[in-house]
Amino acid sequence: MFESITSAIRPSTTNESAQQGQFGLLSRAWRINSTLTIFTFLALLLTIIGVIGLIFDPRIVLGMPNWAKSTKFGLSLGLYGATLLWLLPLLQSRPRLAGFVGHASGGILSLEIVLLAVQAIRGVPMHFNVSTPFDSTLWGFMSVTIMAFWVVTLIAVILAMLQPVSNRILAWGVRLGLLIVLIGFAEGFLMPPPTDGGPGIPFLGWSTQHGDLRVGHFIGIHGIQAIALLALLLMRRPEQWLTIRHRVTLVWIGAISYLGLVVLVTWQALRGQPLLSPDTLTLTSLGGLIATGLIATAIVFVHARRAPAALSPDPSPMPGRGV
Repeated sequence: MFESITSAIRPSTTNESAQQGQFGLLSRAWRINSTLTIFTFLALLLTIIGVIGLIFDPRIVLGMPNWAKSTKFGLSLGLYGATLLWLLPLLQSRPRLAGFVGHASGGILSLEIVLLAVQAIRGVPMHFNVSTPFDSTLWGFMSVTIMAFWVVTLIAVILAMLQPVSNRILAWGVRLGLLIVLIGFAEGFLMPPPTDGGPGIPFLGWSTQHGDLRVGHFIGIHGIQAIALLALLLMRRPEQWLTIRHRVTLVWIGAISYLGLVVLVTWQALRGQPLLSPDTLTLTSLGGLIATGLIATAIVFVHARRAPAALSPDPSPMPGRGV
């Protein structure tokens, strides 16, 4: 009888547990940083509105659907917000400064989301738009927020570099990932004002007729997700012969290779070459970059197998313990 009652109530219990898990996750995010949590939900909201706009709003701005940029920014910024919420508890050597990074990032990026939404509703470009006094004012605000956010990101990089290490694999994944993000954001300062837009890759909008610096900018600002994910995967590898030192070296190889890709597509854009129309020089450089990364990785694996050593304890970081 007890088993039958348990079976009868299990579905509702499962749903209740799921709801509690969702609220628990939201509660934890709020405790980590309320401003950053609000921003992440604003980014999610912008993404949803953007998708609806793509379906029902036929307007075209600079050769792209009116809501394409808002949707793309919503996805990208939301991912960054979620990543920063995961990262902040790891930066506990200076909790007040880490809190400032969270609040400042959330506040600045929330303002950017509002500005993007306003211009999308009006059906006009956001970036470099000085066609009217109002547009010029909004772009002026956006320019200030871009510079301010770069400074806040620099503080985050310094925090990660100074953080006491308890897990070297993840520590270097976070440090190198944030450094690439800083470089990726800096590339935005090189971008010239758009002209007539022209044909672009669907949704992304990257030009199919000339070089586009937005490619390197986009790849760079997602370096933290790529390199931190690589570090997490390496932490979970079961091979005892792959020591922590080897795994950290692999994180470095991944980060240098990823940065090489950012440099390569930026160089391609500066040469006036579309991303999807690489010449022989670009393809040869890409092949060299891939080959170098694979050879370096193979060397690490060969060295690890020839000099086996027990994997020393390197516990996963917990909030307040640092990275």
